[in-house]
Amino acid sequence: MNKKKLKYSSIARKLMTTSALLMIAWAVAVIILLQLSYAVCRSFIWHGNEPLYKPLQFVENNINWIIPTVILAGWIVIFYIILRRALKYLNEITFEAEKLADPDSKPVHLSDELKGIQDELNSVRERSIKSAAQAKDAEQRKNDLVVYLAHDLKTPLTSVIGYLSLLKDETDISPQTREKYTQIALEKAERLEELVNEFFEITRFNLSKLTLEFQTINLNLMLEQLLNEFEPVFAKKELTAKLYTEKKIMLRCDPDKLSRVFDNILRNAVNYGYENSEIEIRVITDDNFVYIFFSNSGATIPSDKLDRIFEQFFRLDSSRATQSGGAGLGLAIAKQITELHGGKIIAQSENEITRFCVKLPQSPDLAV
Repeated sequence: MNKKKLKYSSIARKLMTTSALLMIAWAVAVIILLQLSYAVCRSFIWHGNEPLYKPLQFVENNINWIIPTVILAGWIVIFYIILRRALKYLNEITFEAEKLADPDSKPVHLSDELKGIQDELNSVRERSIKSAAQAKDAEQRKNDLVVYLAHDLKTPLTSVIGYLSLLKDETDISPQTREKYTQIALEKAERLEELVNEFFEITRFNLSKLTLEFQTINLNLMLEQLLNEFEPVFAKKELTAKLYTEKKIMLRCDPDKLSRVFDNILRNAVNYGYENSEIEIRVITDDNFVYIFFSNSGATIPSDKLDRIFEQFFRLDSSRATQSGGAGLGLAIAKQITELHGGKIIAQSENEITRFCVKLPQSPDLAV
């Protein structure tokens, strides 16, 4: 079992060094002072009736325990002084640390000797406030999304019930009208299924912990299969997809989880890309990493949204009436899976071209 080395802060080292030096100085001073006193006293001729004779004789006869006692007494005083100073610092830090959880309080301010601790506490305070704000924002976005989805559930459900009721009650309608009503009911039912799946997606993401099951796969074959599965989706928007790769690439990964990363990126390209455009997938490698680039033509994503594109429940199109986009979890999950593989995912968007880059280590032992 590895033992962790005990680390001390600068103020702790300073107090320990000061106390050690003071104790050594006190011991040396006592010994030197007694030696000098003894030499001075030996230079005089003493008589038994002098007032200092008996005390000095007592000291001389008991010098072996008097010196340690004096040194120990001094050490106790030094320890008490250092302890008081340490407790003063501790009380000061404890009092100021209460501000860490209060975003409305002023920054931590400590004595000059505690400047390093002051900077660390203020850094922790800023990170804590930022994390709390992000959590609050994510919770609000989730709540808004749930409200939107709950509202949207009513529309397709009402349509499905309405058209099925017409098919049941209207026995004289023509086959063409019956087919039309059936198609509309089917489309609304499919939309209803999508919304229900989004609810399940939110629940799974919040409650489950992703774990990886590694195996070696042919990355080229995985991407080719994925593109084949997407052909019906591409056809609806008249999209074409092309895969460019250097060679056969064998990658050790969790294929199910990794295919979900690529699936989410492709769905994002389909939902927000221009119709009748091309999606390009390009794979390159170096000695340690594989880089998978996904590029599509679409409206340039503003920089403020691009910075948040991997956040939970964030959607480029926040309108609840939109038929594109999901719960705002796809890219957040893609980022989590990529980072679990020791990789990194980034997004760029300019000149109506959006590009995602998934960087993965060729071996799980490597990390970005």
